[in-house]
Amino acid sequence: MDLGIKGKVALITGGSRGLGRQSALALAAEGVNVAICARGEDTLNRTADELKATGVEVGAYVADLGDESGAADLASKVEADLGPIEILVNNVGGSLGTSDLVNSSLDDFHMVMNANLWSAVALMKLVVPGMQKRGWGRVINISSIFGREFGGTAPYMVAKAAMIAASKHTGMAVAKDGVTVNSVAPGSILHAGGSWEKFIANSTKEELDEFIARNLPMGKFGWPEPVAASVAFLASQQADLITGACLNVDGGQSHNLF
Repeated sequence: MDLGIKGKVALITGGSRGLGRQSALALAAEGVNVAICARGEDTLNRTADELKATGVEVGAYVADLGDESGAADLASKVEADLGPIEILVNNVGGSLGTSDLVNSSLDDFHMVMNANLWSAVALMKLVVPGMQKRGWGRVINISSIFGREFGGTAPYMVAKAAMIAASKHTGMAVAKDGVTVNSVAPGSILHAGGSWEKFIANSTKEELDEFIARNLPMGKFGWPEPVAASVAFLASQQADLITGACLNVDGGQSHNLF
């Protein structure tokens, strides 16, 4: 299937590893020129080299999206180097070592909301108006199944639920302008350097087997490629009737019906 997005410009936050890296590679495989950002320069440069090998234009930026000025700085640099951002993938996030409500401080909530939600909102506010003016755009926000049902830490669950809500509301608001906004809710996805790799390393075989039997119907952790393929499809011309949706990519892990 031709996704019809060759030559478009995409920004993928947290694009140096894991789901962000795989999403950038999936978009590059479709001929999309990609910009990625991360806080660590080494992994950023390695991923940039992988992307350049596909033949597309690549921008790699060390960026801290913890405040609005960092988001504005990043968007400005990407558009100066590659052109207007037509596809935005907000992938930065994580639970950042937090816990339940009682044992998480207000600072913990602020920290997780900044990483998962406010960085995405700031970038959407920066690039969506341009998408509206040009009559085409795609925003894909990487949420979590724990934004749809119980799981993870309290700050993380709150942030990811808010991200799904923001995606729904924005998708409805810009639907007539040729812009779609959707979220993707991965389950427990195993990748190098990710939280599930650490979980496996710190668990006994019995603990791990029990977790998999209780939570993962496929009998194994998920992997990044199906998430990235979903991102690429939602970014495509073929997905122009899909907006305000949240797509689970979890191997049946979640329990919700909707």
